[in-house]
Amino acid sequence: MDTLVSMKVFRQVVESGSFVGAAERMNLSAAMASKHVAHLEQQLGARLLNRTTRRVAPTEAGREYYERLAQALTELDEAGQAVGAASVVPQGRLRVSSLTAFGLRHVMGAVADYAAGYPQVTVDITLSDRVVELIEEGFDVAIRAAPSGLKSSSLIARPLATAHIVLCASPEYLRRRGVPKTVADLAHHDFVHYAGASAQELAPFSDALARPKPRGNLIVNHLEALRVVVLQGGGLSMLGTEVVGDDIAEGRLVPLLVNALPLRELPIYAVYASRRHLSAKVRSFVDFLAERFDDRGLWPDVEAIRAAAAS
Repeated sequence: MDTLVSMKVFRQVVESGSFVGAAERMNLSAAMASKHVAHLEQQLGARLLNRTTRRVAPTEAGREYYERLAQALTELDEAGQAVGAASVVPQGRLRVSSLTAFGLRHVMGAVADYAAGYPQVTVDITLSDRVVELIEEGFDVAIRAAPSGLKSSSLIARPLATAHIVLCASPEYLRRRGVPKTVADLAHHDFVHYAGASAQELAPFSDALARPKPRGNLIVNHLEALRVVVLQGGGLSMLGTEVVGDDIAEGRLVPLLVNALPLRELPIYAVYASRRHLSAKVRSFVDFLAERFDDRGLWPDVEAIRAAAAS
């Protein structure tokens, strides 16, 4: 049995999560795909997959082997593509996961421009506030926000930009309910509460609001939905300037209590697997994003936020 083919089958099993999915990608039967993996396990003397009736997942040894194998196979493919050339042309399918609100407002435009400049790359982008498992779920790049920085892992995080968390409300709401002058005044105001997948990440910024206990009878699980309600005067909320920066700059939302509630940073990263040699498509995409966000003033800076704050 061809060991190289067995390696490729194993990679596809991990990325698709099933023997059937791998078989379809490799134009094999599911039974043959299973035999290839068994052949590989016998050669290595280690169990690579945990098999159940519902799913297939790599063992600890299998995951480590997959990470090394995927890079080796990628480099092998690129070596074939690069014969006689000084560099590899970015090509193939690029799977990207991005924060939803940030993706809608900023990433999708960048992706459209990247796709136009790299026609041999097919960008498959998923918008979700869930923290995806890059390797297990087959993503090449994830765009994430991390208030306290990213935990050390086998992933590389390249900084793209920094937003700030701001307590804000619409001018209409403030005319109707008054401008809070102190944190204690917030007991007399309504909050729009966020219950999205990344709500836990925003928790550190809400500590100062724990007393008085925020009130309000509306909970949403999407930052864009939260923004819409606040814009319409539904209440106060903590929002990142990657979502409401334009609204603050143009006066549709007003920052509140910026001295009592210090502006906290929300770093945004492009995250990808820690590999000695990146594929050309991943390298070019991450470089493109870094240059894109470095060159554009997406959000008001701290001084501009302070200047826009209600007095």
